[in-house]
Amino acid sequence: MKKAGIVGLPNSGKSTLFNALTDQSVPAEKYPFCTIDPNVGILAVEDERLTKLARMEGSKQQVHPFFHIVDIAGLVKGASKGEGLGNQFLDHISKVDLIFHVVRCFKIDDVSHPMGSIDPARDIEIVEVELILKDLETVNKRIEKISKQAKAGEEHARFELHFLEQLRAHLGAGKLARTLQRNQQEQSILDSLFLLTEKPIVYVANVDDWGLENGLDRIVERMANERSSAFLAVNAQLEFEARELSAEEAMELLSAYGFRENLKKRFLTQIKRALKLICFLTATKNEARSWLIPEGTSAYDAAGMIHSDIQRGFIKAEVIPFEELVHYSSFKEAREAGAVKSHGKDYLIREGDVVHFLFHA
Repeated sequence: MKKAGIVGLPNSGKSTLFNALTDQSVPAEKYPFCTIDPNVGILAVEDERLTKLARMEGSKQQVHPFFHIVDIAGLVKGASKGEGLGNQFLDHISKVDLIFHVVRCFKIDDVSHPMGSIDPARDIEIVEVELILKDLETVNKRIEKISKQAKAGEEHARFELHFLEQLRAHLGAGKLARTLQRNQQEQSILDSLFLLTEKPIVYVANVDDWGLENGLDRIVERMANERSSAFLAVNAQLEFEARELSAEEAMELLSAYGFRENLKKRFLTQIKRALKLICFLTATKNEARSWLIPEGTSAYDAAGMIHSDIQRGFIKAEVIPFEELVHYSSFKEAREAGAVKSHGKDYLIREGDVVHFLFHA
């Protein structure tokens, strides 16, 4: 299962956001480095399609899509050189697939800011500089290693060295690795480096009324756009407090502040987009389930994600988009009406497909 990491400066509201997303209660104190070891939780999001499908098929239980969320301790200036236990925290970031960069856009007098003032643009740059410096360290080590092979005349090493020098100049100019143009061969080199700034980033403006009035969320949004990255505005404290209310009361409260969609759904949507994931649905009498898979996954590979026996004995996949299935009372009725299509191993699963696999036991 892939992981998304929540990062940012100390006291940016990371742990409060983590608690709101995962329904946990990890410490979220008003001083830096309250979070030292990363907290890991599950972001589980109810898929209304699955609820309807389970009702149609009489499934006893439901398994909705979920994702691992990691609350990583706040970075500080100098983290790449070990400041504030920085190397340890940067190592935690290296182990996630997606970064939610939380930026403080709220003002609470008794919650200190490590830089002494609220400045979203400065805060974003501080975190990014530390990530870039760590990546430069990684690239320099690879250059040192590959240079000997390049001098010996190895063609692949000369190609890699040339690209690495371009990458080093790009990072040295203060740019994220993910913004560097590359071809397929160069992409394979980048993949082998596991760079922090190569990971997809979603910039999260953690706002209150003061931050909205002063347009701090728009600063974060502009910087996200400049980096070809996604953007979200949240009020982490409000979302955390709304957990104590009923679903209707919570949405009424959040709507009053301009948040018109469930926080968990918003985050899952961003995760799916950034990591190019889709959901397909299955249902039996025992269980209805929504499966998160990469875009472009074949029916054969999707079968293997459910169980190796299904993949090994694969005969065919019976498929109907959920939007079409709802016009019938059940999968069986849709099949009898000719609405369900049969596909072989190479069929590429699509978002919202309801799939029934036939296989040799």
